[in-house]
Amino acid sequence: MKIKQTLNLGKTKFPMRGNLPQTELQRENIWFENKVYERRQKLNAGKPSFMLHDGPPYANGNIHIGHAMNKISKDIIVRYKSMNGYYAPYVPGWDTHGLPIEQQLTKAGKDRKKVGPVIWRKMADEFAHKQVKKQMADFKRLGVSADWDHPYLTLQPSFEAAQLRVFGSMAKRDLIFRGKKPVFWSWSSESALAMAEIEYHDVTSESAFISEKIKDGKGVLDQDTYLVAWTTTPWTVPASQALAVHPDFKYVQVQPQNTTKKYLVAESLLSSLSEKFGWEEPIILATFEGKDLEYMVTEHPYMDRDILVVLADYVTDDTGTGLVHTAPGFGEDDFMTGKRYGITPIMNVDDRGYLTAEAGEDFDGVFYEDANELSLQKLRDVDALVKSEPITHSYPFDWRTKKPVIFRAVPQWFASIDSFRQEILDALDDVTFKPEWGKKRLYNMIRDRGDWVISRQRVWGVPLPIFYAEDGTAIIDPDIIDHVADLVAEHGSTVWFEREAKDLLPEGYTNEHSPNGEFTKETDIMDVWFDSGSSHQGVMATRPELEFPETLVLEGSDQYRGWFNSSLITSVAVTGKAPYKEVVSQGFTLDGNGEKMSKSIGNTIEPNEVIKQMGAEIIRLWVSTVDTSADVRVSMDILSQTSEIYRKIRNTMRFLLANTADFNPNEDTVAYEDLTEVDKYFYARFNQLISELKAAYDAYDFQSVHKLLINFINVDLSAFYLDFAKDILYVEAPNGHLRRSLQTVLYKIVVGLDKLMLPILPHTAEEIFEYLPYETEDFAYLTNMPEVEDLGDNTELFANWSSFMKLRDAANKALEEARNAKLIGKPAEAALTLYLTKEQAQMVDALGQDIRVLLLVSQLHLADVTDASADVENYDGYKIEVAHAVGEVSPRDRMYHTDLGSDKDFPMLSAHEAEIVRENFPEALTDGLE
Repeated sequence: MKIKQTLNLGKTKFPMRGNLPQTELQRENIWFENKVYERRQKLNAGKPSFMLHDGPPYANGNIHIGHAMNKISKDIIVRYKSMNGYYAPYVPGWDTHGLPIEQQLTKAGKDRKKVGPVIWRKMADEFAHKQVKKQMADFKRLGVSADWDHPYLTLQPSFEAAQLRVFGSMAKRDLIFRGKKPVFWSWSSESALAMAEIEYHDVTSESAFISEKIKDGKGVLDQDTYLVAWTTTPWTVPASQALAVHPDFKYVQVQPQNTTKKYLVAESLLSSLSEKFGWEEPIILATFEGKDLEYMVTEHPYMDRDILVVLADYVTDDTGTGLVHTAPGFGEDDFMTGKRYGITPIMNVDDRGYLTAEAGEDFDGVFYEDANELSLQKLRDVDALVKSEPITHSYPFDWRTKKPVIFRAVPQWFASIDSFRQEILDALDDVTFKPEWGKKRLYNMIRDRGDWVISRQRVWGVPLPIFYAEDGTAIIDPDIIDHVADLVAEHGSTVWFEREAKDLLPEGYTNEHSPNGEFTKETDIMDVWFDSGSSHQGVMATRPELEFPETLVLEGSDQYRGWFNSSLITSVAVTGKAPYKEVVSQGFTLDGNGEKMSKSIGNTIEPNEVIKQMGAEIIRLWVSTVDTSADVRVSMDILSQTSEIYRKIRNTMRFLLANTADFNPNEDTVAYEDLTEVDKYFYARFNQLISELKAAYDAYDFQSVHKLLINFINVDLSAFYLDFAKDILYVEAPNGHLRRSLQTVLYKIVVGLDKLMLPILPHTAEEIFEYLPYETEDFAYLTNMPEVEDLGDNTELFANWSSFMKLRDAANKALEEARNAKLIGKPAEAALTLYLTKEQAQMVDALGQDIRVLLLVSQLHLADVTDASADVENYDGYKIEVAHAVGEVSPRDRMYHTDLGSDKDFPMLSAHEAEIVRENFPEALTDGLE
């Protein structure tokens, strides 16, 4: 009989390599076929609820790595909560209306104006469904567990109807109104935009210093004086209607020595402007306060129009001239100032960004950006351009088309914010934010935002349910809106575009403003942020398995101005409270160098490509390695490093499976109080880890989960417990107390770790679960998280073993020095003498454990510190002497023994080993050992 046959070498068919790209997909199909998600929901019915509401991604194209991070984060949370005592259904959603889909149809050669709104909407609907199907497949392939058979789409009739009822509730509170004031206007989208649809970029444009001749100086200024105005948008000069000055600034009338003209500028800017304009030794003729200039009139430089001098607090004297060109139709501050002075704004730019005939014959049909140079030339022609120079400043862009936007004062529908702003702000008191700064960020955004422009001049979206009477009166009646919502619930929102106004109104409806019974309907649709912002009612408040308000929302930090924002507004307006109890925000994904990802640069990471090469588990594990509350870096190199971490986890779990393969927990488990002392310590240590990991999961702190898990595997398990465990597992009697004690702990660890890592690595956890035959559930996801056991006060236990770890570190240093001195090779060749102080000896005694095995040496001698000779080295407070072990090496346990051959039947073995072999392998007596 071979000696190897007397060893308990661990065996398992669990493969060393995961082959994840192939096996993951097979496993996912098994989950879907066996309806694992649905079975988990049934198991949790009646338990406390945890409602994570999915903020809907836009249905356009395959997912990117940011999508993956978001959905995996949600899946980690939902899986953990579902296994930890909560009913946590997860309904995925999609944002399916809006301009990007219309743009894709246009790119495909479709013409909206040619086919008409009904056919256009049907094409958009088909496109959106295809995109949802594509993205759903991508999310499923990440291993996300969700109600994939019943997602919510903002184009679903039931959702649209709920959205219309939200609008109706807001109308009932008089929060919906029509107004004409400047809005962000995207000429590239031909639509108004909300603040959430704007992003800012630095641009360089030509600024102009313009002289405007006094026409009426109110007896204060001569008519031969020119006020020098400043603008960064020369194309708006044809719409100039006022010139703003600050009421408290001092202004000076000056006469430069090298010109006959008199000019007026802010006193504080005279020196810098004189240098800029080339004015030589200007003489100050008079000084005025800004308020003295109010209601003066200047002449428009090249149009037959009077320009009124007005007062405005927003005028600054750090740039420009202290006098600001004002076109009320093209700026919010300008508009409000013009409104104060009764100025009707001029709007001479059309929906596509082209100037109209109202701007003058020379400008008619000219694109606004091209009009800059034309306007500057006209100013030169009339000698009104004092100076032009480039200036770099932050400018708003359409976040979808990436084109600059303009301000246009055009009639739009708005949701009032100001009338219930404090109510919205107060609702945040009931919301918890992670990171905590999120609360202040959202608070400030609500505090500072203007009224919400909710109308869009597009076709693919939910219509504004507003009718107009014969005299133009807008009809916003909650009862009528509810009637329209019923129609939409039955037929979908395209019914609005298919039917005439009279067929959309309740039968027999009359209105005093339409004596002839004629009505028209609004053609604008709602802002898509109103769509997704109504999801708390369209999904959470209406689906029977869900609840409102939701427990948690988790999205990118850009959603403070987006979905977090719009959801809060509509929810407070309709229900009086925030739609969510907790808000978790995440940063953006950057490349390995910390640069923003861009397809044009070529630094993007496609999840599907990673999955093909490495598997979805590697992406999921990567998500757990980073602090998602801030921007995170990801590259193929980083993911390759993550795959190495995965390999370590997998191999550790494989070792645990192999060495518990012959352990039946129903028969072989050793009670906690009967465990060996080191096993008792490690059992308690794992119990502590369970508590720590669950706390980290509860805090949505995946990075801490990862660190705790990897530290336990690398430090506690691999570097300590499993290091000495092999000597016991392989050498001791198969059913002996030492081995079963250790296996009791290993089994608890392999089962517990499998469940604890399942939220992050579900494919691997389910694979491991198949190799745990005594676990009776069909799937690991149908089990529960391990509970933290009450093991009493372990303070002294942990303190003793913490002290031992210091002793072990000191011993390892001594062994390393002996190895370097060629005294020994491996620790098994060593005989170690520990010269202990009284306190150190008491600590070793308190362990109640043969620590020779733990130190991996063949022989260990304990002595009093006073017995140590002067040349015994001190290692971190411990006097330790290393010698080569005496005796001979056993071929079975590879340790040195002084009693080899004491059993005549087994002359190669120590007495202890001979006893194990005789009792457990009796055939060795007749066959002999070799």
